[in-house]
Amino acid sequence: VQLQASGGGLVQAGGSLRLSCGASGRTFSRYATGWFRQAPGKEREFVGAVTWSGAPTYNVNSAKGRFAISRDNAKNTVYLQMNSLKPEDTAVYYCAAVLSVTGDYYSAEGEAYDFWGRGTQVTVSS
Repeated sequence: VQLQASGGGLVQAGGSLRLSCGASGRTFSRYATGWFRQAPGKEREFVGAVTWSGAPTYNVNSAKGRFAISRDNAKNTVYLQMNSLKPEDTAVYYCAAVLSVTGDYYSAEGEAYDFWGRGTQVTVSS
């Protein structure tokens, strides 16, 4: 499956962005999908994930309460809605997917995912 993240850009602190992760090549509905981000000079960080059944989970330290992950299997797309953005959210955001047997599977570890898209830059100005 090929993934493409889009929707990044420059936004002021307090603003919102919605990132999309579009999939092609295979039926996406049985893939758990994760969002990760990497800021300059920092390690990659788990943002959140959604199981193929649609249940989201979030990195409580960085995303919970501000971000929401959803998926539209009919459109082969997973979304990351980001609200109340902060300068520390500035990073390249990546989506990743892994075929999962059960509908409740997800992972916070990047190594668990088999497919990665090119990232999309999110810059939050203060």
